[in-house]
Amino acid sequence: MENHIFIGGGGDSYDVPQELNLKYANRHGLIAGATGTGKTVTLQILAEGFSNAGVPVFLSDVKGDLSGLAKAGAETHKLHDAFLSRCAKIGFDTFAYETFPVTFWDLFGAQGHPVRTTVAEMGPLLLSQLLELTEAQEGILNIAFRLADEDGLPLMDLKDLQSLLVWVGQNAKELSLRYGNVSSQSIGAIQRRLLVIENQGGTKLFGEPALDLMDLMRVDGKTGKGAINILASDQLMQAPKLYATFLLWLLSELFEELPEVGDPDKPKLVFFFDEAHLLFEDAPKALIDKVEQVARLIRSKGVGVYFITQNPADVPEDILGQLGNRIQHALRAFTAKDQKQLRMAADTYRPNPRFETEEAIRDVGVGEAVTSMLQKKGVPGIVERTLIRPPSSQLGPITQAERASVMSESPMAGKYDAAIDRESAFELLKARADKAAAAAAAAEEAEEEIELQEPRLREFNQARRYKGARVARSTSRQRRQTEGLGAAVAQVVIKELKGTTGRRIVRGILGSMFKGR
Repeated sequence: MENHIFIGGGGDSYDVPQELNLKYANRHGLIAGATGTGKTVTLQILAEGFSNAGVPVFLSDVKGDLSGLAKAGAETHKLHDAFLSRCAKIGFDTFAYETFPVTFWDLFGAQGHPVRTTVAEMGPLLLSQLLELTEAQEGILNIAFRLADEDGLPLMDLKDLQSLLVWVGQNAKELSLRYGNVSSQSIGAIQRRLLVIENQGGTKLFGEPALDLMDLMRVDGKTGKGAINILASDQLMQAPKLYATFLLWLLSELFEELPEVGDPDKPKLVFFFDEAHLLFEDAPKALIDKVEQVARLIRSKGVGVYFITQNPADVPEDILGQLGNRIQHALRAFTAKDQKQLRMAADTYRPNPRFETEEAIRDVGVGEAVTSMLQKKGVPGIVERTLIRPPSSQLGPITQAERASVMSESPMAGKYDAAIDRESAFELLKARADKAAAAAAAAEEAEEEIELQEPRLREFNQARRYKGARVARSTSRQRRQTEGLGAAVAQVVIKELKGTTGRRIVRGILGSMFKGR
């Protein structure tokens, strides 16, 4: 049926179709069960069903098995006869092997196209969770992001954030007056956590070109099938915090970027979160509240979120209560705690008078599950024991050569392969530091030049003062000599005037002056 995804057969004879209504597929879901009970195959057949309905899918491949979605199953497979037998038992008459449009992604760029985001897009809340920071350290990280916004310092990769924290430490005294205490110990702790993430390969996650969300929401133009985006997570799982933080960031970005679509006939995208317990282990309340908010509101944007985990108790109650479509594989109850969790899981289902839900969850075999899907008006369906249908794609992983072929033919080939390192906080702060260092060097050279010139200046001043003194003494001597000569002449003249000759001269001068009278 076009508006349903066939999951398997239920009822006493397993011939009652158990289907997921596409109209309620964005009401989220849960796939739970102990290891080895068939969760991965259930995830695979759901991805196939959504793709055939034209709905893009994003999922993480923790064990590498889901790469088989890129290749059709084969009649030569050892389970082929068992598949046909089950299809006959559950009434799956349209079963056929087929391939699906798969795009491989990999945080490390080895088994898929590189997938990146920027430090700024990740934000301080998720980064604090990733780095496992204390409240005080998270406060400093928020200060760093605030300063980056105010000073126009783009935070693209880890070295941008590391260099900004160095600058914050160097200006801690001034910043503390404005934002509160900024301790060098807290900054050092953050830098050490960043080093751990860097050693785990976090440098591959942060940078450009950043992932375009629209590249996850493609529909094949020839077949009309939704793209199945597979994140290679076997290596990523070695850094569980990095894995969980990346998937939560992606979910948050979808929530923030996608427009409201109301109540669509089918989802715009379905997001499968495998190993979901990693998201909630030791998570602060602020982060859990964020996940709850996203899960509650993102359905109006046409996104369905399906958590895959071993035990429903791994998911907080407030979030678990929003997961309407449930496929519960077997739970084992070996301890008193296990038995309590089994009872709690059974109590969340709408009971079926034909059997005890708790017993069914404990007793179902591999490839079998207890299911409950939303019905008309979003009402939970009665719980049912269900045989899960076999997958149409290959069961198990493809070869590395086949993966490389799929990647080379992908529409994403070449778009994200080469990293771009444009001017950002690291380069801008380095330029500021270089400029300040050059100015300091120039000032130091000028000071050294002044120090070198000072002895010469003192010698010059001393020489000038000595020369001035010599000139002054010479002038004084000349003045004294001149004054002495004048005085001697004056004395001779006076002496002569006092004598007979002097009197004659005076009379001659006076007579000539008054002669005309």
